[in-house]
Amino acid sequence: MLLDTGPLVACLDARDQWHRACVVVWPDLLARCVTTEAVLTEATHLLGRGAGRAALPLEFLLEARIPVVPLDPAAHRQAALLMRRYARVPMDYADATLVVVGDALDAEVVFTTDRRGFAAYRGAGGRPFVVLPEG
Repeated sequence: MLLDTGPLVACLDARDQWHRACVVVWPDLLARCVTTEAVLTEATHLLGRGAGRAALPLEFLLEARIPVVPLDPAAHRQAALLMRRYARVPMDYADATLVVVGDALDAEVVFTTDRRGFAAYRGAGGRPFVVLPEG
């Protein structure tokens, strides 16, 4: 399962509108998650506005043993192509890296708060993503 920025931030920030929905399902999803450095970077930026909070996403991923999948040059090229293809959605770099990793790992489930984006994005062969949390 692909872990996007929204749930990571929501789990770490009780004031986030998605906090409750994400924390409730987190224990069931934790062991199946992988993410990317772009997602981690985005989360550290969003949470980094408070003193010492920028390190929270990194510490959280390390403690939870969630793999952070690196991208090679070919995967970065694929991410750029996806960002151009979905420019009208739009697709940011973090989302593009998740789609690329999803294709590489044959993962079709994404834990995200970006329902609009991941409803539009397609994996290999035009396969839609299953978005969690539901509703």
